[in-house]
Amino acid sequence: MEIKTISEPNSLQEAIVYFSNPDNCLKYLVARRWPKGVVCPTCGSNKVSFNASRRIWQCGSHHAKRQFSVKVGTIFEDSPISLDKWLTAMWMVANCKNGISSWEIHRSLGITQKSAWFMLHRLRLALQGKSTVKRGGNGKEVEVDETFIGGASRNMHADKRARRIAAHGPKDKTVVLGMLERGKKIRTVVVPDTKQRTLQGLVREHIEPGTDLMSDASPSYVGLQKDYEHQIIDHPVAYVHGNVHTNGLENYWSLLKRGIKGTYVSVEPFHLFRYLDKQSFRYENRATKDNPMNDADRFDLAVSQVIGKRLSYAEVTGKVGQTNN
Repeated sequence: MEIKTISEPNSLQEAIVYFSNPDNCLKYLVARRWPKGVVCPTCGSNKVSFNASRRIWQCGSHHAKRQFSVKVGTIFEDSPISLDKWLTAMWMVANCKNGISSWEIHRSLGITQKSAWFMLHRLRLALQGKSTVKRGGNGKEVEVDETFIGGASRNMHADKRARRIAAHGPKDKTVVLGMLERGKKIRTVVVPDTKQRTLQGLVREHIEPGTDLMSDASPSYVGLQKDYEHQIIDHPVAYVHGNVHTNGLENYWSLLKRGIKGTYVSVEPFHLFRYLDKQSFRYENRATKDNPMNDADRFDLAVSQVIGKRLSYAEVTGKVGQTNN
């Protein structure tokens, strides 16, 4: 009987079946990491030999760390968790619109919740964009808006509310500034406050002068007309006036908060930027008429971003540099 070769997956069910074979995991990652042939991640030499029984390579040059696997130099490095679980989790993270919690990963993949939590932070790092190019430019339209992330006081126990809520309004929440170039990319930054100096400094850092800038009527944006074609929409009066609105960012905030409240329930401010990275990846790579991506395309893009990124448990728990006594 002829054995049919399984093609690369296009759905979660197909991904689970495909990546259950360790050779398929290896083939998929090698094709994207080394499309021109395997090279040593330490010295860059292409004179390498493959040990099929251990699924590792050995560099022909004599130096430290001659032996390496496909995990070396990626977010998977030093992880005892097998690639079939890593890649299935990555498919879910890249494609679940409302996110996926560590408890779901724990139950679905049969790993501990602690491992699933660490795994998800490493996967979010892979989804992090690297571009530092300024957004906008002459004739380009960019929306700017800020939002507040944090629990609603009405949902807290009276003791917890008294301990955590020091004042009315957004004082005890985390502030996030968003900058969306219409039809293209979004950039988000966790900021300490909404003062004019803080927000305008970031706008000038990330957006090209001369851009058509849209914002609400917050006094924090007053003065930007010196460098930008600044147009304001006053939300108590209207949400749209012709082409002037911030509805693109309002949509992004809605999706972000739906995931945080419905899936994660609570996010520490220390980790918030990683959740923003994941949400930005999903938002920028959603299926549109101009960009008809499917789940397989989104997963393929996510896998291509795992190289050259490492995150230790000490870093993710904020214990870098600490020693055990």
